[in-house]
Amino acid sequence: MNQFDPRFIWDVFRDEEVTTTLAVPAMLNVMLATYRPELHRPLALRWIMSGAGPVPPSLIEAYAGLGLEVHQVYGLTESAGQACVISPDVAMSHIGSTGKAFFHTDVRIVDEHGVDREPGVPGEVLVRGRHIMAGYWNRPAATAETIIDGWLHTGDLAVQDSDGFVYIHDRIKDMIISGGENVYPAEIEDVLLSHPGISDVAVVAMPSARWGESPLAVVVRADPELDEAAVLAHSIGRLAGFKRPKRAVFVDAIPRTAAGKALKRVLREQFALDAPE
Repeated sequence: MNQFDPRFIWDVFRDEEVTTTLAVPAMLNVMLATYRPELHRPLALRWIMSGAGPVPPSLIEAYAGLGLEVHQVYGLTESAGQACVISPDVAMSHIGSTGKAFFHTDVRIVDEHGVDREPGVPGEVLVRGRHIMAGYWNRPAATAETIIDGWLHTGDLAVQDSDGFVYIHDRIKDMIISGGENVYPAEIEDVLLSHPGISDVAVVAMPSARWGESPLAVVVRADPELDEAAVLAHSIGRLAGFKRPKRAVFVDAIPRTAAGKALKRVLREQFALDAPE
């Protein structure tokens, strides 16, 4: 087999009686499109752990419809593993949350001045614990920027609710500022992935003479007849006007890292387009 065939994964789950597994969001999305109840039931699979990026709530709900729970975890290479984890008993009552701080770990959500945010207000995730890295190899300046007073500055945006559950929004560097409003690509991607004609998507900023930046949807078609107008129309009524993508372009595949994260820097450079407004 020269290329990965996601249908094969479901056969493995069935034949080997797999009970739990780990899959990044991009894998979950591809697997969902190939699941066939008549071929793969009954499964011993109970739940799937996912990380490496925000898991769209629509994806979690789609798997719940198959009787499979998706539990989101959060961590970084710099944190040497998990920083937040959600327990199975609350995963489906807090869809979209990555849970609470892992044991022996402290987590804060702060503003640009390092002041703790109120519940529900987005800010940067800070992590502290004896398991975080000592520093970057031979990069003291980068270490000093990342670890301040023992706190690892992750560069990730999140909110924390009043019960302490953390919800990851996006990378700070991927956030789009359109007309002075903060726009989180992950929210737009979640909406667009609910379109049956879209198999994968990444949203990035493109220059706009009017708004400074506007959202651009980079789409992988599941339906070869899908056009730009249909993509843009799908967000109407589902997203506020300033959050809706202003353009859509089509690619054969979203470039991703080995961990499944979209290479948005590559997409921004490839599609440095100006918005039509």
